[in-house]
Amino acid sequence: MTHRLHFPQNFVWGSATAAYQIEGAARADGRLPSIWDVFCQVPGKVSNGDTGDIACDHYHRMAEDLDLMATLGLPCYRFSVSWPRVIPGGSGPVNEAGLDFYRRLVDGLLDRGITPLLTLYHWDLPQALQFEGGWTNRDTVDRFVQFAIVVAEALGDRVPGFTTLNEPFCSAFLGYASGVHAPGETDRHAALTAAHHLNLAHGRAVSALRSVTAAQLSITLNLAHLYPASDSEADLAAAEHVDRIANRIFLDPILRGSYPQELLTETKHLSDWAFVAPGDLAEIAVPIDSLGVNFYNPTTIAAATERLRGQLAGRWQNDPQRTAGPTEWPGTDLAYSIPMPGPHTGMGWPIRPASLTELLLRLHREFPRLPLYITENGAAFDDHLSPDGLVHDERRIDYLRAHLAAVHAAIEAGANVRGYYLWSFLDNFEWAWGYSKRFGMVYVDYDSLARTPKDSALWYADAIRQNSIPAPD
Repeated sequence: MTHRLHFPQNFVWGSATAAYQIEGAARADGRLPSIWDVFCQVPGKVSNGDTGDIACDHYHRMAEDLDLMATLGLPCYRFSVSWPRVIPGGSGPVNEAGLDFYRRLVDGLLDRGITPLLTLYHWDLPQALQFEGGWTNRDTVDRFVQFAIVVAEALGDRVPGFTTLNEPFCSAFLGYASGVHAPGETDRHAALTAAHHLNLAHGRAVSALRSVTAAQLSITLNLAHLYPASDSEADLAAAEHVDRIANRIFLDPILRGSYPQELLTETKHLSDWAFVAPGDLAEIAVPIDSLGVNFYNPTTIAAATERLRGQLAGRWQNDPQRTAGPTEWPGTDLAYSIPMPGPHTGMGWPIRPASLTELLLRLHREFPRLPLYITENGAAFDDHLSPDGLVHDERRIDYLRAHLAAVHAAIEAGANVRGYYLWSFLDNFEWAWGYSKRFGMVYVDYDSLARTPKDSALWYADAIRQNSIPAPD
């Protein structure tokens, strides 16, 4: 008999998506452009010139998708709300037609016995706000709080969990420093400013939501698990620096009420941090009920050297998806990420399940009472429909089995991990990679938009039913 790893009773199983990646209907029912609609129109920014105009057309195929979730026995579903669909101008009038879509979505989930987890912001800032500076403009903080209140007043009685922000690191540093994400700016000071305003938006939204809904409140961070390239003093210092600018820039103010002093010193040539106003840190550090953790792969970090800088020349322009060679860490000129040996996913990302265990145990050591949820984990591979009409994605099953085993190991070692959401439910628009990368447990034919559950979806459904997985070999 195959040995199985059993998860705790009441462990949460789910899958996840994001609005811009699946909804389509970019101009339907009053929706106005987001920064991603505009970014997709810039030549060379997105592979093959792809856009989210149609995506998976989930906006019109929602009932079909919810029925498929129910057929697979999915207990929980994490989705995001499109800000420019609900408040098209970023502030001002509410678009009831857009809000009604999410009312139907939530009611449809509940009717099928599926628990919703709602993310308020997954990167699709209304373009109207970007014209005013986007996340570098402090006014965007309060615009976000207004948006959060509108959504909570409409849905907070039926949605038991709200997440304020998804991966603010990407919004700040990929959007404003490296420019590989919308809005495509390359200004390190702007990135630091955006990071602080995102933190402040989170904190103020949590405080506002407490008066509107009894839902559990969280934020989701894509925390970097880092290995120094060597045991040299320079590489060790570089890895610690990246930990501060990638992880602690969010963890520390949200959970400790301060920014790392070393980070302020290391970035003083980029910013004087005057955007931090008195009282901001107290607002940011309001208590949350849990922390969402997104994890795909670890990273190796090396100190910046002239040799690495030479290898980098033209990298951002010639390889906007950062898939090859050493790359300057977004937001800093002090450290580089360098390639790790295989195996790799279809993204070129190293597969290191043990790194997930290590990351979860780090969080357990530093914040032992804070419940943790894996809100994204998964892998892209080159999936195809086979002649039998099915998708046999054995490598994804291997990836999921190994990473769920890593979660199980962390739980056994004491980490307070309460759930796991597979990324993603559907193949979808994968940001700067367009439709060239497939993460879904459900295959989407982008011509017909037909949905086909992959072998991994059936494997995951079985794991959910048994609340356990086969132990890795």
